[in-house]
Amino acid sequence: MREGASMTEIWEMTASKIAADVRDKRLSAVEVAQAHLDRLARVNPAINAVVQEFPEEALEAARRIDATVARGENPGPLCGVPVTIKVNVDQKGHATTNGLRLQEGLVAAEDSPVVSNIRKAGGVIVGRTNTPAFSLRWFTKNDLHGQTLNPRNREITPGGSSGGAAAAVAAGICALGHGTDIAGSIRYPAYACGLHGLRPTPGRIPAYNSSAPDRFIGAQLMAVSGPIARSVSDLDVALAAMSAPDPRDPLYVPAPLGTADFPKRAALALSPDGMDVCQDVRAALLDAADRLRDAGWTVEETDCPPMRRAAAINACLWMAETQFGAGEMLVREGEADSQFVFARMSEDAGEVGFRSLMEALQARVGLVRQWELFLRDFPVVLCPASGELPFDQQLDVSSEANFARVFDAQLTQRAIPALGVPALCIATGEASGRPVGVQLVAPRYREDILLAAGRAIEAAGHPIQVASPDWS
Repeated sequence: MREGASMTEIWEMTASKIAADVRDKRLSAVEVAQAHLDRLARVNPAINAVVQEFPEEALEAARRIDATVARGENPGPLCGVPVTIKVNVDQKGHATTNGLRLQEGLVAAEDSPVVSNIRKAGGVIVGRTNTPAFSLRWFTKNDLHGQTLNPRNREITPGGSSGGAAAAVAAGICALGHGTDIAGSIRYPAYACGLHGLRPTPGRIPAYNSSAPDRFIGAQLMAVSGPIARSVSDLDVALAAMSAPDPRDPLYVPAPLGTADFPKRAALALSPDGMDVCQDVRAALLDAADRLRDAGWTVEETDCPPMRRAAAINACLWMAETQFGAGEMLVREGEADSQFVFARMSEDAGEVGFRSLMEALQARVGLVRQWELFLRDFPVVLCPASGELPFDQQLDVSSEANFARVFDAQLTQRAIPALGVPALCIATGEASGRPVGVQLVAPRYREDILLAAGRAIEAAGHPIQVASPDWS
């Protein structure tokens, strides 16, 4: 415990504070890394968030940061910040399992661009985090690594597919968690664990896994990496670090991180496309709207452009990817939960053929146009992160009816990736003993608008506290 810090433990500090303290030599990167590794050893056995550990590798990275600082050089914006990496992206020397026994020995020969960027920015990787098999669910459990529990409430999902990342951040194992998102896999775990999670615009953060073939059109259009954190400022610094260019990704877009002015005007969509929204979520949305108004924003309750058609396009593109590229692997892996979920999602999307894929791609352009025009008038859409509070563990695979309930409640999680716009989930507190929050949507490559609105909502609430699971 540090003296003169109001009894704050190092593992409770935000990424921004850690980077400043290491850069100014109030803390060493080794001291920070060791504190988080000790925290990992204490709490991870209770939650199973980190499933690949390499403490000596982390400490050696921290020592290099301290040497850089000692030379009077700047290690980068993540100077000494402890970070975790999700096990579905390549990190040199470690298996890119994606929660699969089939890939337990798939050791990466090189870092993916996002991992390279985190290292170049001075981040210290302290572990790799769990994901459901195939990163297919809003729950985190697989036959290789086991189940991840939510450190705020073991009875509810930590979210998925980046559930391990969110659980690690919430428990103080790391200050920043790397996640990926094709249908809510950053935003929903942040929501479920009482954190903030940013889904950037596709092309913003470079992507590439040398351990596997390039992905098909669905992932190329919709899959992104992004950060999960306990403060909006941390998301800001993480985005800057993760989005450095990398020539290995031909779809990378060197767009500025946002400098243009924008009107402080938000659309409040309480029930997008008529989705069912529980009273606790509705109350959180109304509260967030009031917080924005108090910060000088104009907020108008209105309908937003279609979500259901966008969600159907997401399902078509995602299932085209999975049916064509992973159907045989699903059988070989033999993991019951992912097979159940894949069957239900395939029923929803139907057997995706050439005609349905081409029609979905055609319809997508019109929807993107409709949303871009709407977002010119309302640079922010305030909408539900989910129609319900975080679900009970394993609810989606408990019955077909419960899967349908979960699927319907996740309408906004599924729709937004098909639209190519960035989105941010902001924690706003608790309701009925579970975390709750809201979701913000902005125009393409305007993550700065999301972060500005997120700061206004965050500033009117209480700082996010680290969870301390003490289960026996």
